[in-house]
Amino acid sequence: MTQQTKVDIEAILELLPHRYPFLLVDRVLDYDLGKPPRIKALKNVTMNEPFFQGHFPGHPVMPGVLILEAMAQAAGCLAHLERQAEGAADQLYYLVKIDKARFTRIVTPGDQLIFEVEQKRLMRGMGLYQANVLVDGSSVASAELLCAARPNPAA
Repeated sequence: MTQQTKVDIEAILELLPHRYPFLLVDRVLDYDLGKPPRIKALKNVTMNEPFFQGHFPGHPVMPGVLILEAMAQAAGCLAHLERQAEGAADQLYYLVKIDKARFTRIVTPGDQLIFEVEQKRLMRGMGLYQANVLVDGSSVASAELLCAARPNPAA
């Protein structure tokens, strides 16, 4: 099944368990559940982010670890959209491994992060994803992410 559509913040709140201040995906621009499944999502980086108070005072820089977390959340959105399309049970997706992480430019308030995530393969309840993050069409970060599916204890 192939599908391309936008997903707004209300739907993202149903897909992901994260909440403020840790929800790092503002919108899904489009996704395709074909082969390979892929998603394009965004985050608007604003000076109101709580981490800018301490990272760094007078020179606000988005922490790389939060960029990686945002990549994983975009991958989680894709995984949940796939499971919804299959009518499968509710699960949580945990980030279990990061490989080949690269940061090529700092991210500052006013940037709009575009996450391009593609599922590389599924194996034993885990998904391997390739993620790239763009600002103004230029790559600022990339990584391979391994996420594990587990039953949702809240379901």
